[in-house]
Order: sequence, then C-alpha cells, then structure tokens
Amino acid sequence: MSLFRTKDIDAMLVNSHVGGLKKVLGPVDLVLMGIGAIIGTGIFVLTGTGALTAGPALTISFVIAAMACGFAALCYAEFASAIPVSGSIYTYSYATLGEIIAWMIGWDLLLEYGLATSAVSVGWSGYFQSLAAGFGLHLPTALTAAPGAVPGVQTLFNLPAFLIMLITTWVVSCGVRESARLNNVMVAIKIAVVVLFIAVGVWHVKPANWQPFAPFGVSGIFNAAALVFFAFIGFDAVTSAAEEVRNPRRDLPVGIIGSLTVCTVLYVIVAAIMTGVVPFAKFAGVDHPVSLVLQYAGQNWVAGFVDLGAIVGMTTVILVMTFGQTRVIFAMSRDGLLPAKLSSVHPVHATPFFATWTVGIVFAMIAAFVPLNVLAELINIGTLSAFTLISIAVLVLRRTRPELQRAFRCPGVPVVPLLSVGFCLFLMAHLQALTWIAFLTWLAIGLSVYFLYARRNAVLHGAAGSTRDHL
Repeated sequence: MSLFRTKDIDAMLVNSHVGGLKKVLGPVDLVLMGIGAIIGTGIFVLTGTGALTAGPALTISFVIAAMACGFAALCYAEFASAIPVSGSIYTYSYATLGEIIAWMIGWDLLLEYGLATSAVSVGWSGYFQSLAAGFGLHLPTALTAAPGAVPGVQTLFNLPAFLIMLITTWVVSCGVRESARLNNVMVAIKIAVVVLFIAVGVWHVKPANWQPFAPFGVSGIFNAAALVFFAFIGFDAVTSAAEEVRNPRRDLPVGIIGSLTVCTVLYVIVAAIMTGVVPFAKFAGVDHPVSLVLQYAGQNWVAGFVDLGAIVGMTTVILVMTFGQTRVIFAMSRDGLLPAKLSSVHPVHATPFFATWTVGIVFAMIAAFVPLNVLAELINIGTLSAFTLISIAVLVLRRTRPELQRAFRCPGVPVVPLLSVGFCLFLMAHLQALTWIAFLTWLAIGLSVYFLYARRNAVLHGAAGSTRDHL
C-alpha cells in the first residue's frame, strides 16, 4: 500500500506558503501565460501538416482537439482552485491517486514539457531562418536542421533551435516577474500578428479551395485531431505557477479556461482562412505555412510580419513550457522523489536556478538533434495521458474530500470527466505504434528510477502506513 500513499492536502497548502517562491502573478498574467504557451508551433507550423492530413476539414479537427482539452481544462480548474500548489497534475495525483501514480505522471510531464520546448524551438528555427533569408542571411546548411530532418540534404545540428533554448532558459532563471513581463509583451505582439493575418487573409479566400471538404474522410479528420492536439498543449502549464499567484483559488481557473477559449477561436478561424486561400496539397514540405498563405495571396509585406510574429509567438511557448517543467521538477524534488538540489531556490532570483539550467541544456541538445515530426507525437501521447489522469482524479477527490473548499467546481460531474477520459483515449488510439513504443519505454525507465531511488527517498517514506499519510 505504500506505493499508493497520498499526501495530506491540508499540509500541502500550509507548506506552499513557505516554499521561497514569490507571489506576484494576477489573472491577466495567467491568461496571457496560457495564450503564450498555446499559440505557437501549433498555429504557425502544424496547421500545414494538419491540412495535409484532413484537408479543409482541419477546422473540425481543431474543434475535436479543443473539446478534449476543454473537458480536461474544467477538471484542471477545479483542482487548481482547491489545491493551489506547484506541480500541476503531479501534485493533484499525489493528493488523490497515490505516490506511484504521481511519480509516473510527473515523469510523463518531464517528457511532455521538455519535448514541447524542443519541438517549438525547431519550429522557431524554421521561421527565424525564413526571416533571415529575407535579409540575405543564410546559415551553413549543416547547422540549419537536425540530422535527417530534410530529405536529401545533409544537416547535422539545428543551431538556431539550440540557441533560443538557452536564451529562454536564462530568462526563466532570472525570475518569474521578469519572465511574466516579457511573456505579456510578446503575447500582445503575436495576437496582433494573428489578427493581422485574419484581417488580410479573409479577403483572399476562395470557397472552391474548401472542396472536397474532407478528402481523407472521417479517419483523416480524427488523425489530424490527434496531431494538432499538440497545438493546445500549454494551458495546463498555468497550474504549475500556483505558488506564485497572488489569489490562486480565483485566478487559476480564469487563466486556464480563458486562455483555452481565446486560442480555440483563433485556431479555427486561421485554419479556415489558410485552407481557403491555398489548396491544402500545397502545404507539403512547408515549415512556415502561415507566411506561405500570405505569399500565395500576394501579400508579401504581411508575410514578413507573420514570420516575426511566429518567432515572437514561439518564443513565449518555449518560455512558459520551460517555466512549467521547472516547477514540476521543483515540486517532485521537494517531495524527495528527485535530488534535493533540483528544489534549491536562488537567493537573488527566487527561482529553481539549478533545475532550470539542467533541463534547459538537456532539451536544447534534443532540439538540435531530433526532427520536429518525431517530437510532436511523443508530446501528444504524454499530454493525453496526463489529461486522462486529471479527469479520473477529479472523481476521486469529489468522493474522498467532498468538504474541501473549491472556488471552481467542474460542471456535469461525472459526465464531463468521463467525456474527457473518452476523448483522450480515443485520440491516443490514433497515434502511431512507434509513438506508443517510445512512450511505454519512457514509462518503463521511470518505473526503474522510482523503485531504485524515488520510493525510498520520498518525504513520505517511513510515515505511518495509512491510506492518507501526513508530511
């Protein structure tokens, strides 16, 4: 039963006030943080890949992916209002489902957030090189992409992706207030660019390009939904900032639901315009599809702004996801499941400095050496697993702690959580077999680490053997 020992929620709430992190974030910061994490590679890169999979019906794929995220977001919002503690789903699972489940989902989040930053930095690199080419600047071919990323071209190292990872790592390590301010400015810029794209592109839509609407049938729509699900990843990172929010019970649900709603509307509109301007087959092999649409429409001056907006937009994704990952590591280390050094807080910056630089360097190397298409599906399966567990955990918490104060309650329990589980499992079933093999291999490694290190070093180890152990 020690495998399923749980943390005492009341003790967690008390300890969250003495963690050394600064409470400086408000509701606007959280909504912009969510938007900053969501709008990036999904809208600026994967829209082209999704169009090749679903055709103009990509808009339906986005709606399906958004529904899966929306149900999970309601579950996240309830937990965030009830247990405003760093660690996101890892912390929520530790309080409800038990230590081994919490460890596995924490291990899963390390993969999700880390590979998300790597994947987005690869997309960032494509747009950066496109913008630089407009000024006649070109990198040596060997330094433009990961090995094997471009068929028929010998590439060795993605230098721009590597460098942007290190730059954002430095920003995150300097402090949460500084990171939030920079994120807010960049989010405003990229929303302006998306709105500019919509305002210009809508006049060049040719309805004939929407026919046939679903050239690959229902399976194409669902396969694209499983792929573009990646586009919505990020709103859960808002919950990782719980201990740095001034009024977390009120503001965290606002940040989660508000950011997801804004981004869903923008995604559907952009996908409709893209496939209405450019025949979907022309997106093959294109790593900057939004700017291609404007070039196709003869609006090259706007395409330059889009490249700049994409660069800024994807920078915020890397920034927020790096932030989220370091806070999960911080929480796991504080619980004894990872080395104590990873939860040390810098005396000046009040950030988990060592943890931030450790993961920043590791995933910068992954960005430099691994192609984008390999990264995207691995991130999706990790996130879908996390969303499945958060939905189950809400049902458990309602039964075990009905009296717990909740500023926000997930509506339609148990229907909404069960729908969330169903949607997530359905999308997971549409991912490739190789993705499942890689994911299960990662989980197997995680189980080995748990039994060799985490279990016996956990803060709860040796506590009285009851179902609900106390710190």
